[in-house]
Amino acid sequence: MKRFIYIIGAFLALTAHAQDENTFQSSDLSQPWSLRQCIDYALEHNISIKQQENNVKNQEVNLSTAKNSRLPNLQASANESLGFGRGLTSNNTYANRNTQSTSLDISTSVPLFTGGQIPNQIKQNKLNLQAALAELDRAKENVSMQVVSAYLEAVYQKDLVAVAERQKELSIAQARRVEILFKNGKVSETELAEARAHVASDELSLTQQRNSSMLALLDLSQLLELPSPDGFDIQQPEAGDPSAVLLTAPDIIYSEALGIKPQILASKLSVQSAEKSVKIAQAGFYPTVYFSGGMGSSYYKTSGFEAASFGKQMDDNFNQYLGLSVSIPIFNRFATRNAVRTARLQVAAQQLQLDETKKTLYKEIQQAYYNALAAQKQCVSSDAARESSQTAFDLMQKKYENGKATATEYQESKTNLQKAEATALQSRYTFLFRQKILEFYRGVNF
Repeated sequence: MKRFIYIIGAFLALTAHAQDENTFQSSDLSQPWSLRQCIDYALEHNISIKQQENNVKNQEVNLSTAKNSRLPNLQASANESLGFGRGLTSNNTYANRNTQSTSLDISTSVPLFTGGQIPNQIKQNKLNLQAALAELDRAKENVSMQVVSAYLEAVYQKDLVAVAERQKELSIAQARRVEILFKNGKVSETELAEARAHVASDELSLTQQRNSSMLALLDLSQLLELPSPDGFDIQQPEAGDPSAVLLTAPDIIYSEALGIKPQILASKLSVQSAEKSVKIAQAGFYPTVYFSGGMGSSYYKTSGFEAASFGKQMDDNFNQYLGLSVSIPIFNRFATRNAVRTARLQVAAQQLQLDETKKTLYKEIQQAYYNALAAQKQCVSSDAARESSQTAFDLMQKKYENGKATATEYQESKTNLQKAEATALQSRYTFLFRQKILEFYRGVNF
């Protein structure tokens, strides 16, 4: 009965925990997510980051193995053998006899000197662990930039929905006005049909834009590894005046990036790790010294002969030993020499890789800076064009309402305003993304 009650209680506890988790997940989607929330969620659930985390754990195990190589080993052995058939006797004759032997042994050995191989392996594994942590940070940065790009694209598509909705509202208002004029006999049926056609066209454009916005949110939710995009929405990011933003020069950003970017740190650590490989290889030129010790005993019995009991023989044959062994390398077919040469070539290769990483970083920063500068200028120009298009449309709308402009001229002005608004939005978010890239190279959190 008690066991049954315990099982029921455990089941209820698990059910409550599952309900709490479901409530938490649903509450996560109850409010629009900010950019920071999207990045944090992606960093926690992204598969590539989990793979890098496993690599870090693997390097931790390698470091532990290198440290433990200083410890003494301990091994025990037991041997039982039976012999049958003819065998040589002490009288130098052969006779049929059976033999039985038992031996027990336990031994240990401790490395005293290995030419610096063990301490250098420990140092190398520490460097490899630090490099793995740097690669983990790099993976997190890459995922963060992907989230920023997808997030701003989703915001851009969402704002285009608002633009399409305004265009539709203008077309509906204009169609209502034309219907009134048509009833009063001031416009033709053709103009009424054209006005209704513009409404239908804007409705189609709105539907298409809503689909594009939904797909952009879907892409972002998949990047975040969300179980489902249902109910997922994002916040509008804060964007200041692009013309007031002062961009930092590329050389200044590069000097800051050299000290903080994980790809530079990982490359430097790889060079240092390769240098340790040279010292590990050079350890092959030096002798190794090991201390060893052990103890054991044995039992032996031959058929036809009296033998002491098992316990007495094990007690009488009990033995201990201590030893010191020195191994001096004399000639190993130049294997050690070539291992050192290979290790030094690897150092040179890692140094070249570091130089290439620095050069690539500088090129990326330069490109990011000039892309941001161009985007800033385009943003300012597109804002001015949008304002001009808005002013032109307001004037055209008044002219059309007073009968001084045709429906074609009005529709052309409305279309130009829509294009100007879309271009201004695209320019703004492009500049915001380019600005985020520059902040990324400076180590600024999103």
